[in-house]
Amino acid sequence: MGANYQAQQYTLPDLPYDYAALEPYISAEIMKLHHDKHHRTYVTNLNKALEQLAEAEQKQDLSKQVELQSAIKFNGGGHINHSIFWTNLSPVNKDGGKKPEGALAEAINQQYGSLEKFIEIFSAKTVGIQGSGWGWLGYNKEQNKLCIVTCDNQDPLSTKGLIPLLGIDVWEHAYYLQYKNVRAEYVKAIFNVVNWKNVAERFALAASK
Repeated sequence: MGANYQAQQYTLPDLPYDYAALEPYISAEIMKLHHDKHHRTYVTNLNKALEQLAEAEQKQDLSKQVELQSAIKFNGGGHINHSIFWTNLSPVNKDGGKKPEGALAEAINQQYGSLEKFIEIFSAKTVGIQGSGWGWLGYNKEQNKLCIVTCDNQDPLSTKGLIPLLGIDVWEHAYYLQYKNVRAEYVKAIFNVVNWKNVAERFALAASK
């Protein structure tokens, strides 16, 4: 696109750890492909769509603006979701797998009985997604409660009016090289590297707004 059409440009965030840091639960090969290929592609295509949108807006081409919304939603959602996902994970020798504490732990225990029961419910919903999508722990600000929900494809959790706290990507590119078609084993394994400290920080921020 020409320089006349200015649009917000997004960039691929760096991982807060090395590609091999989540092994053996998520392989370095998967992490590199997932971050450097898949997430990068979402960012590239999002920027392209936003440039085209800026051009269409300048030309007052409403049909083109409407046409571009699906690409913006898909690639923008992919960028949003993955940017959260990387921070939701941490190596075992740091924060990975350490149980939640404080207000988040209290909320989980109050709503689901225990962390173990929460993981059981969350895992079942996430594994059961038909096709590609995400399992989410979200926060409902109006009701002041946690919610376990799923989203299709790359739809961000904001489309359901919830604030994202913890997301698990169950697109095949997130696990197939290591777990083949056994999605349940991948979801079980990933809880060994969930960064509950990050989830708790997100919860505290969401509850304080």
